[in-house]
Amino acid sequence: MSFEERLGSHLKRVETELNNVKTAAVRPAGLTVPQYAALFVLDEQPGISAAELARRCRVTPQTMTTILRNLESAALVERTPHQLHRHIIETRTTPAGRKALDQADERATSVERRLAAEFTPEERDTLRALLARCSKTLTTDPLLEN
Repeated sequence: MSFEERLGSHLKRVETELNNVKTAAVRPAGLTVPQYAALFVLDEQPGISAAELARRCRVTPQTMTTILRNLESAALVERTPHQLHRHIIETRTTPAGRKALDQADERATSVERRLAAEFTPEERDTLRALLARCSKTLTTDPLLEN
């Protein structure tokens, strides 16, 4: 099977292109794409654990620790012990973090809208379904179970 025939090469190309465009989109807000993703999820779920945040952002817990440390150093998030469970650290966006998120999200959303506009609603549904099938196939690969 040639390189051009491999679906993985096409998926990787599009993922890289999307990441490059989003990187340029969120940079004026002083964020990286992983930082933007973390702020986006934190905005939806304030106080979420770092482990759950890592899962939602599809990064390792170690990577999320670095992302949160950098966001905290930039005063974009606050991390405080939970009132009842002192070993649990809650993370929330600061006003500065919310401002950076708003700025980045406006530009990132325009990227998503531009991409979505290339497809009809039915094509978007089909694409989502096809990508979900790819994901299901890859996450149930018997080679990974060995």
